Amino acid sequence: MDIVDHQSTKIVATLGPASRDFETLKKLVAAGVDVFRINFSHGSHEEHKKTIESIVYLNDKYNTHIGILADLQGPKLRVGKMEGEGLPIKKGDILTFVNEPCVGNMEKIYMSYPQFAEDVKVGETVLIDDGKLVLRIVETNGTDVVKLEVEYGGTLKSNKGVNLPDTKISLPCLTEKDLIDLDFILTQPVNWIALSFVRSPKDIKDLRARVEAKQHPAKLIAKIEKPEAVAKLDKIIKVSNGVMVARGDLGVEVPMEELPMIQKTIIKKCIQRARPVIVATQMMDSMITNPSPTRAEITDVANAVLDGADAVMLSGETSVG
Repeated sequence: MDIVDHQSTKIVATLGPASRDFETLKKLVAAGVDVFRINFSHGSHEEHKKTIESIVYLNDKYNTHIGILADLQGPKLRVGKMEGEGLPIKKGDILTFVNEPCVGNMEKIYMSYPQFAEDVKVGETVLIDDGKLVLRIVETNGTDVVKLEVEYGGTLKSNKGVNLPDTKISLPCLTEKDLIDLDFILTQPVNWIALSFVRSPKDIKDLRARVEAKQHPAKLIAKIEKPEAVAKLDKIIKVSNGVMVARGDLGVEVPMEELPMIQKTIIKKCIQRARPVIVATQMMDSMITNPSPTRAEITDVANAVLDGADAVMLSGETSVG
């Protein structure tokens, strides 16, 4: 296998059903991948273990040094299962979110956030499915029921992600699932661990304490995807080994028009503190279904490189594309 001389700006590729077999791993490395990302939002520990073993074998066989990044899911909020193919909702509809699992309909919808009714306030915005659906809190009983009015409708499908840009959520950064995943990760030869939905330096410090307790050498990446993280950026960078500009959720949580300057600011501050910075999400999203990127995507990648990003990351492009 011909291994290319890898460039100064690194390429991180997310592995998934389309890419975790050994032959595809070889092709990705030959194409220039420097780090493989394993997304713990999906897949089983058994699948991840096999993938890691394949990467280690590849490095040994071809004398390569491809890194492994384990990405923890974090407190990702989702609605539950919906009836049929999804629930059509329109402007003015009133929906009721509850914290008891149920099949969603116009009467009630499950929200995977036990403190939802306690944390939200009337008037706050709720975004679903990467902002495609926009709702507003109109009533909460403070314990287990929240009523929302639809401002921008569509089809509410099962298990779609929920963002609360106006709400200070009380969920811990490391969820129960994350702790189980972390126990597994710390038995594996991973180089980096990424923490999702970081809100303060304490989140990174808590993760570091757990990693160091197991005497694992993995370095920690703070994923910036919440307004609170942007506000505490300098302190988060200081306690992290690296930073990821996680534009998917960040682009929903903050006004979209602010995202370009936030990205540039994060890169600049990371350069000043000599911290590696990764720009991620929708770098070449069209290539999930098309053989070539768009002109806009090429320009986006080039601008990240020109701004000084240490790496760009592919997600669905390599995991399912």
